[in-house]
Parts: sequence; C-alpha cells; structure tokens
Amino acid sequence: MEPMAYAMILGPLGTTEILIIVLVLVLLFGGRKIPELARGLGKGIQEFKSGLQDSSRKPSTTPPEESPRREEPPASRPSGD
Repeated sequence: MEPMAYAMILGPLGTTEILIIVLVLVLLFGGRKIPELARGLGKGIQEFKSGLQDSSRKPSTTPPEESPRREEPPASRPSGD
C-alpha cells in the first residue's frame, strides 16, 4: 500500500499515537485477551455487513406466517359483597 493510502485509512493518527493506543490496550486487557477481542469484533462486523445485505434484498412476495393469537380469559368482575 502506498504511504498516502495509509494516511487516508488512519486519518490524523500517526505512528506514535497508534503505538500508545496499542500499549494502553495491552495494559488494560493483557496480551492473551486481545486476539479474542479482535476475533469477536471481526465476527460482529461480519454479521453487521451480512445483515445490511439481507435488508437490501427484495422482500419475498409471500407474507410471513402470522403467529396464532392467544385469547385472553374474560376479566372477572369484582363481587360487591
């Protein structure tokens, strides 16, 4: 990747800022926990993208099945004793 492409991806963050962020993450979460967090973040992003793709698809022409309605029991009247 060209240096200009990295600048566009990272925005105003320089090398020093990125190293500080990584150091703080290692101190907070520990070296063993970071790969698990990154893996979870990646799965979350992947599910988000697939959800966006699903919502942009044309809905089916058949209406979804309705769930059966529960009938409420009749309300009992208070006795006037």
